[in-house]
Amino acid sequence: MSITAAKGFRATGVKAGLKASGNPDLALVVNDGPLAVAAGVFTTNRVVAAPVSWSRQALAAGPAARAVILNSGSANACTGERGTADAAATAAHVAGLLGCDPTDVLVCSTGVIGEPIDMGSLLPGADTALAALAATPEAGHEAAVAIMTTDTVPKEAAVARDGWTIGGMIKGVGMLAPGLATMLCVLTTDAVVEPGTAQATLASAAARTVNRINSDGCMSTNDTVLLLASGASGITPTDAELADAVHEVLGALGRRLVADAEGATHDIAITVLGAASEEAAEAAARTVSASNLLKCAVAGEDPNWGRVLSQLGTVPEQVCPFNPDEVDVTINGVTVFRHGGPGESRDCVDMRPRETRIDIDLGAGSARATVWTNDLTHGYVTINADYTT
Repeated sequence: MSITAAKGFRATGVKAGLKASGNPDLALVVNDGPLAVAAGVFTTNRVVAAPVSWSRQALAAGPAARAVILNSGSANACTGERGTADAAATAAHVAGLLGCDPTDVLVCSTGVIGEPIDMGSLLPGADTALAALAATPEAGHEAAVAIMTTDTVPKEAAVARDGWTIGGMIKGVGMLAPGLATMLCVLTTDAVVEPGTAQATLASAAARTVNRINSDGCMSTNDTVLLLASGASGITPTDAELADAVHEVLGALGRRLVADAEGATHDIAITVLGAASEEAAEAAARTVSASNLLKCAVAGEDPNWGRVLSQLGTVPEQVCPFNPDEVDVTINGVTVFRHGGPGESRDCVDMRPRETRIDIDLGAGSARATVWTNDLTHGYVTINADYTT
């Protein structure tokens, strides 16, 4: 189950002709209410795509949305005044179909930067999508398929609570770096949620899940994570209950991104514990996750803990204080570095499993944070060398 798991939502994915491959490339998600609450978090890149600008402004005008239209095949980023006009025209067209205000339609795009959207295909595609809308699991799946770019599988998740549900879909396998990732993500819930609660909950959950992914150190121009609430269940969860469910769904979707990262053969969880603060732990984990040397070592199934220590040492002391002589590093359950010197033999580490866990104990406090990354293989180079050709 995905975005149609929650009551009050219809969705679909269709072939609009935006992709040369002929694969599905346009998704539409509609909130039938009774509420139309919406929240969003976006890329922090200063170079930002026109759809992100539109959606930011729409949510600033009022935290509500009746629909989200998402296309793959073109990012509509760095497309100048034409791109801005196309994003606005897309929202206006869908609004006309639904009988709502254009600012009640959010727009998302993904694909190659610098290529304008073929509006002659997108707008008729929106008409086709409207006619195909359904509240079925199959319809939600079709939407998840339509937003894929270099993804190899669609990514969906849902959790059910006591009478209410949250569902979600996400795409992204490259340009996964702090500041979200190259993702388009839509979450839907039939819970009764106030706009302020929705925004605060989404921002907090995103900060601890999808914003702790670092595949290749490259930040996208199009990152968008949206939460829509229909209120169709009639149930108002507590703030804590809502936060727990949103965190669970976003965490599951984020793991699916890492598992499908371009060319990856290992998913790597870098956990820094024993830190002075959660912020310090996150900073250290992010820094280690950025090491291409470490990522290559994991690709070669080499538990080279020296790559961990050398990268860890680049974290500024004021950001993450620690004494190197108090640090332990454990890889897949084997403590290979202990209190400033070699620990157990690296030959004891089994690097064959897909999931690799690197635990770094700083011995400087009680806080912890985990950042997910993946190994760096020849496959990543091949995919990105051929991306626009």
